[in-house]
Amino acid sequence: MIQSDNHTVLWNKCLDIIKDNVSEAEYKTWFLSIVPLKFENGNFTIQVPSQFYFEYLEEHYVSLLRNTIFRVAGKGTKLMYSILVDKTTNSGVTYPGKELPEKKNNKKDDTPFRVKPVSADFESYLNTNYTFENYIEGATNRLARAAGTAVAEKPGKTAFNPLFIHGNCGVGKTHLCHAIGLRTKAFNPQIKVLYVSAHLFQQQFTTASLSNEVNSFLNFYQQIDLLIIDDIQEFATKKGTQNALFHIFNFLQMSGKQLVFTSDRSPVELRDFEERLISRFKAGLNAEINAPDLELRKAILNKKVSDEGVEITAEVIDFIAEHVTENRCLEGIIISLQANSIIEGKNIDIELAEKVVGKIVSLTPEVLTVEKIRETVCRHLEIDVEKLMSKARKQELVFARQLAMYLCKEHTNHSLKLIGSKIGNRDHATVLYSCNYIKEQMSRDKKIKGVVEEIEKKLK
Repeated sequence: MIQSDNHTVLWNKCLDIIKDNVSEAEYKTWFLSIVPLKFENGNFTIQVPSQFYFEYLEEHYVSLLRNTIFRVAGKGTKLMYSILVDKTTNSGVTYPGKELPEKKNNKKDDTPFRVKPVSADFESYLNTNYTFENYIEGATNRLARAAGTAVAEKPGKTAFNPLFIHGNCGVGKTHLCHAIGLRTKAFNPQIKVLYVSAHLFQQQFTTASLSNEVNSFLNFYQQIDLLIIDDIQEFATKKGTQNALFHIFNFLQMSGKQLVFTSDRSPVELRDFEERLISRFKAGLNAEINAPDLELRKAILNKKVSDEGVEITAEVIDFIAEHVTENRCLEGIIISLQANSIIEGKNIDIELAEKVVGKIVSLTPEVLTVEKIRETVCRHLEIDVEKLMSKARKQELVFARQLAMYLCKEHTNHSLKLIGSKIGNRDHATVLYSCNYIKEQMSRDKKIKGVVEEIEKKLK
């Protein structure tokens, strides 16, 4: 049992657990203001700022608070609240926390983390609709698809371990994950494949932590032959979960097992991740999937039309492909067209396509402004707009200003004087020099040309 004069140490240990089980906003709002007062005679007393605070904690976080305190101080510890009523004297009114019903132990918990062998026919959570056969290949996903195929045929036996797939939302990362898992099972039904979202993995780890079953949790995952975790960026700030993943990662990789991760950003762009995990993400193959280009969008639509047996003209396909750029939207647009065609009793033509597509994306071209270009450049280069507008002469800021000026000249009708006034208050001569400089650098440096093209895609 922890001694009574160690209530601060006890609470800090509790915070370490709580921090890993709530969002950063929740942690800062509801837990950072709590002050540990005392721990004696099995009662742990914490001070909260108000009656509302007390009621909110009891309604939304009582299970987390109580189970965390049980874990740190021992079962049977009673949670007490001191509601602050006078800040000058630091006095408060004490209330007991809500008593939680005892868990019955007359039957085993149905947690999947029992220390027992995982059978080959356990649930892999793979969506059979997401296969390689209907994952259309194009220039923007070719590397990731080829790597996924190689991994599926020889999991753990290629240099692509881990396979880290990254790209924006809706570009087909999840589809590819399921395709890898399904083909792996098709080649060898005995291989234990598991697809899990980062959110579910986090929930499972929280449950295991609060029930003192972390070792069983680790044991379960260390028996998987192909582990696929989707949206790994959600583990940011979750130190406990990251630590568990680190141990699972090491064990599986050293055992010749395969790991596949997806994220909305590359490993070097992940924030609030342990460096030891990031270095492991970098160690395999990092395959980026970009938004499908026009030709790939047409191919996806034609495949969907063929599968659904729908009659749609090439003109309508071209129209949809030009205006709808996300994979997910492309998959649903044909169904929407079919439904509207049946309801309205008319053929699928350009008029109907405009009506349906107009509900998903704007068909009115957005007028580009200096402000929008400036903000897009800053977001792409991860620079604050305030710094861009400052007089600072750091190399990365100078390049960002020059890039923004060039794009403004290319994509707006504004004068050089106006562009300069809205980008760091520079004169027209500076703007002209910057535009010529970027244009010259693009002809010499493919990397700079690529940066310009990426930003231009975001401006469309």
